[in-house]
Amino acid sequence: MAQRYGGEFSPGGQPKTPPPTRRPFDGQEPARSAGRVNFLFLAPLPLAIRAFFQPPTEMALTLVAFGILIGSAWLTRDGVMAHQAYDARKIARRPAIPRKLFGTVLMGAGLSLVGFAGGSALNAAIFGALGAGLHLAAFGPDPLRNKGAEGVDEFQTDRVARAVGEAEKHLNAMREAVSRIRDRRVEARLDQFIATARDMFRTVEDDPRDLTSARKYLGVYLLGARDATTKFVDIHLRDPHGGALGDYETLLDDLEANFAAKTKQFLKDDRSDLDVEIEVLRERLAREGVRSED
Repeated sequence: MAQRYGGEFSPGGQPKTPPPTRRPFDGQEPARSAGRVNFLFLAPLPLAIRAFFQPPTEMALTLVAFGILIGSAWLTRDGVMAHQAYDARKIARRPAIPRKLFGTVLMGAGLSLVGFAGGSALNAAIFGALGAGLHLAAFGPDPLRNKGAEGVDEFQTDRVARAVGEAEKHLNAMREAVSRIRDRRVEARLDQFIATARDMFRTVEDDPRDLTSARKYLGVYLLGARDATTKFVDIHLRDPHGGALGDYETLLDDLEANFAAKTKQFLKDDRSDLDVEIEVLRERLAREGVRSED
């Protein structure tokens, strides 16, 4: 029955091993600035209420300011999340859009309108400067450069960053799909597989030479797992007792076992490479020692 969802995407016929004992990793740790981001959404709400007790011109300016401030909060939230993902990876590309910086600009613009609607151009300038400055101080700028592993060329770094980024999109799509059935046990089981997959991501980031061997895992297998998850959710919602859940859990067991085995192979190969390098260095030191005695 597991073949129903795995099919051509099942990574080989390796025997299934029990899932490792680990604390489930949900992949959605609270952002470091979560409280401040939530405040950005709440702070403009009084403006929306006050606007309807003002003259038409001031009301229009206040409502526009409210919309700009909410847009700033939205951009800042996405920017904080992107920055968190950037910090969590050893190899990462800078965000394509500097959302936090745009959020800073919108914060300044929105508060300038509030100051202008309630007073003068001087108030607008003061409010805008204070708002933009405090926003930048609270959330900081976006990452402005790509991050790579030491000793790895930029081309390899970019390849790994792209591959891991696409793999993360597949994992997020799987989590989003499973959330539709509102079953915490299934979500926890999926999170356990996601943690195993991310172990492979970190291993590839530590040694980009592993990317060639890992590409089908990060691409083909996760793409197949994403599609299988979507199909499972659709079937389970139509018929919760039809056996699809058991098939899906079996698929996750197979995927997790194969991902864990491949990651272990990468680590073993890395240790073998280290042993070879150590042996070569020891031989060179021994030869140098003999020459020094002569």
